[in-house]
Amino acid sequence: MTINERLAAELNIKLTQTDAAVELLDAGNTVPFISRYRKEVTGGLDDDVLRKLSERLTYLRNLEEKREDTRKLIDAQGKLTEEIASALDAAQTVTEIDDIYRPFRPKRRTRASVAREKGLADLAAILMEQKLRGDTSVTEAALPFVNEELGVADTDAAIAGACDIIAEDISDNAEFRKVIRAMTRQRGSIESKKIADGATYEQYYEYSEPLSKIPPHRVLALNRAEKEGVLKVSIIAPRDNVISYLEGEIVKDSTSSSAPLLKATVCDSYDRLIAASVEREIRGELFDNACESAIGLFSKNLRGLLMQAPLKGKTVLGYDPGYRTGCKLAVITPTGSVVDTAVIYPTKPHERIAESKKIVERLIRKWGVDVVAIGNGTASGESEMFIAELLSELKCDTKYIIVSEAGASVYSASKQGAEEFPDFDVTQRSAVSIARRLQDPLAELVKIDPKSIGVGQYQHDMKEARLNEALGGVVESCVNSVGVDLNTASYSLLSYIAGINITSAKNIVKYRDKNGAFLTRAEVLKVPRFGAKAYEQAAGFLRVPDSDEVLDNTGVHPESYETARALLKKFGFTEADVRDGKLTGLADSVKKIGAKSLAEELGCGVPTLNDIVGELMKPGRDVRDSLPPPELKERVLSIDELTEGMELSGVVRNVIDFGAFVDIGVHQDGLVHISEISDKYIKHPSEVLSVGMAVKVRVKSIDRARGRIGLTMKKK
Repeated sequence: MTINERLAAELNIKLTQTDAAVELLDAGNTVPFISRYRKEVTGGLDDDVLRKLSERLTYLRNLEEKREDTRKLIDAQGKLTEEIASALDAAQTVTEIDDIYRPFRPKRRTRASVAREKGLADLAAILMEQKLRGDTSVTEAALPFVNEELGVADTDAAIAGACDIIAEDISDNAEFRKVIRAMTRQRGSIESKKIADGATYEQYYEYSEPLSKIPPHRVLALNRAEKEGVLKVSIIAPRDNVISYLEGEIVKDSTSSSAPLLKATVCDSYDRLIAASVEREIRGELFDNACESAIGLFSKNLRGLLMQAPLKGKTVLGYDPGYRTGCKLAVITPTGSVVDTAVIYPTKPHERIAESKKIVERLIRKWGVDVVAIGNGTASGESEMFIAELLSELKCDTKYIIVSEAGASVYSASKQGAEEFPDFDVTQRSAVSIARRLQDPLAELVKIDPKSIGVGQYQHDMKEARLNEALGGVVESCVNSVGVDLNTASYSLLSYIAGINITSAKNIVKYRDKNGAFLTRAEVLKVPRFGAKAYEQAAGFLRVPDSDEVLDNTGVHPESYETARALLKKFGFTEADVRDGKLTGLADSVKKIGAKSLAEELGCGVPTLNDIVGELMKPGRDVRDSLPPPELKERVLSIDELTEGMELSGVVRNVIDFGAFVDIGVHQDGLVHISEISDKYIKHPSEVLSVGMAVKVRVKSIDRARGRIGLTMKKK
């Protein structure tokens, strides 16, 4: 089976689709470009499938390279047989290839290698033949191998050395290891025991669970506890089953004189050479699988957060709460400009409430603030009460909302934060970030390392390179699905556009700062070191709202401009009609003629035609506009006001393996356990919930002492 055939089978797509996608990727095309503008070529493969295909393609090519390298290494030793070559061809994983190479890998001196140096390999072969009979036959067979010059003092030493060789051969057998791993996965368990205090891990002090059933989040929790020195974690293998299996493979004649020796050698091989390495391998597999699961969940949560509806056309007062150093404020216009800043001290230890109210009132009235965005960190509860009380007194239309400030401090202390606001201190930058992430979550959050955004679990325990790759792909997918304004986008945002790297993004911003706004899409080709290939990949995702070319403010790719104009002309429309939103009847006209015949007439594919029609109907559209807007608040709700059975509206803040945390307007998020999410059985909370989703919940339990709120989404 070729790599492309395997990809097609794994992803359940046609081989022709796989071949086309691989060819496009190898030609240097990006996933967003292929998924959006090469639908006819790939048969409509979407972004998600293409990313999986790209990742697996890299893995399988690396696997093939390792297979061939291993083949050459064994062949160089003159030991490559047809059987070994066939085993290499059949190997599906790196582990299987490593198992095949194990007997041929250069080893440090072992008991078996020393025994071979002493000439005991032939005695090992005699014992394995199992043809010896009688009480003294083994001793008699060993007698010729006694050689004091070689260090074989007597028959016992000879037999022991021969058994060491057999034990290593058993350990090096690829098929044995494959079966033992599978047997351990199926019948083994993982257990942990307390070795130090750590209240966070109290439930794991005396814990055991079958390997086949342990969920990913528990694997990561156990690993972290072990790393912190709280627990000792072990794999409990089904030793009796493994020994029975190995004896069945090794001891072919139980009546042979060597049978008892071989049985003892099987035990020695497993206990001394196999068990520990298999445990390490399985622990590694558990970790890798848990990482992939957690990264997948993190990716879904991040997508939900980034794709939340922006709050457009509103002036926002960003509010970064604090105690000793005060609360930092920043007024942000609807276009994202900072027009005013201030510091107030309404919280302990200062509690200058009257003075603080005057400052906030002045900012609200002077700038017409529509919304106060309060960060949910330190002093958030007191700040919320302060703002709610003030807005009630002012009797104005201003509302407030609690905004996750996860990662705001990271951005504030970053090089980019300093570049954007060199005259601001880090807390003032945080206030700006809090406001802007309400106005446009995607544009602001791309400035922050995804790991710091706070919508995952155990993200700091995962393989950093793999996590960064996966989360970077999510951000890239979101940014390109929305598109960016070429004249207002930060270099962080531009760097995620297909075909644009961080250097090109900075060059675009420098060119814009020096020469003024871009008048057309094509003008970006004037940016130093921004070539035709980069333009091909990026152009469709760049928007120039004020361009004289109306198509520059749509997702129509420049390569399809002539097709779009021909379509308009055919039905008597002009580009001015597109700008003015006067294309009534276009979709019906296309449907009446038939998309297939019209696409043939225009010289394009049906998917491209449908995309062009959709873009012409709504130029400049934002795919996020169809989502529910952020829910603004007028008054604060405290945990003391909650009662069991109370129904509330909330917003999902984080989805994890065992449930979801929901913001219900109280300082503490409530937890909806997986068992309380749906009346129907679900395997994972992400089947029903996503970050940013508005939900209706009912209070199930309240632990005021520990500030814990249990919620349910089930019907009464």
